[in-house]
Amino acid sequence: MNNFELFKLKAAGLTNLNILNILDYQKTQDRKLSLRDMAVVSKSKNAVLFMEKYKSLDIKQLKEQFERFPTLSIFDKEYPIELKYTYSPPVLLYYQGNLDLLSKPKLAVVGARKCSETGKQSVRKIVSELGNHFTIVSGLARGIDTCAHMEALKNKGNTIAVIGTGLDVYYPKENKALQDYMAKNHLVLTEYGPGEQPLKYHFPERNRIISGLCQGVMVVEAKLRSGSLITCERAMEEGRDVFAIPGNILDGKSDGCHHLIQEGRDVFAIPGSILDGKSDGCHHLIQEGAKCITTGFDILSEFS
Repeated sequence: MNNFELFKLKAAGLTNLNILNILDYQKTQDRKLSLRDMAVVSKSKNAVLFMEKYKSLDIKQLKEQFERFPTLSIFDKEYPIELKYTYSPPVLLYYQGNLDLLSKPKLAVVGARKCSETGKQSVRKIVSELGNHFTIVSGLARGIDTCAHMEALKNKGNTIAVIGTGLDVYYPKENKALQDYMAKNHLVLTEYGPGEQPLKYHFPERNRIISGLCQGVMVVEAKLRSGSLITCERAMEEGRDVFAIPGNILDGKSDGCHHLIQEGRDVFAIPGSILDGKSDGCHHLIQEGAKCITTGFDILSEFS
């Protein structure tokens, strides 16, 4: 099965998991699967509708749409091994930019869209201290994501954006120039085809790719029940290192408390954002086993 065949299955309405079911089954077969076979083994919720949509596809129009952007599939040698063995690895990715960045050590940075200035300054501090040892991966959203990409660029490092839309859609619109620059000089990835809009469910799906690409995930100002928290919990389940910033790490007033937490003391009243709730998700992650960090050197020491 080639990349265009994968594109056709998605266009006919199959989910990523449906297609993975087909690929798993196909490994056991010495013959090409019929459309009916694929409908059954995909475990599609509506096999008949899938077959009808597949038969009615306008192949010429679909080919034109497919060829708008280069693709990377789970069959390609450039496909990241870290991502391949995560939950529901994307069977097909669209990209713009430098695929070589996928082979470099990568650190994800996630956090709040409505972040504080303290959160932004914390990201700038940590990314600068990392000294370009990692390619910074984030989601090009407002707030922490944008700050992480921009700081990587400022430090002449590499950065990857994983977005929740088609490559020809800009969300948020104010990041159009940043997305275009990264598409030419770094790397922008998505599992959504041309024209696909920023639907709500795209972002949790996008987040699994962000964490799946990386050796570790750093989280800044995540609230409880936030998308960032869910991303980090999934990363921990899959054996990734998760690094949580506990609150204000800039003024030094809580350095002693942060040191005690790093030494294993209970996290029951972390100084910093314990009143506004901005870091409640980070505190929860530390209680669940994430590493409390206050500098980029804390991260580097984990991988040295």
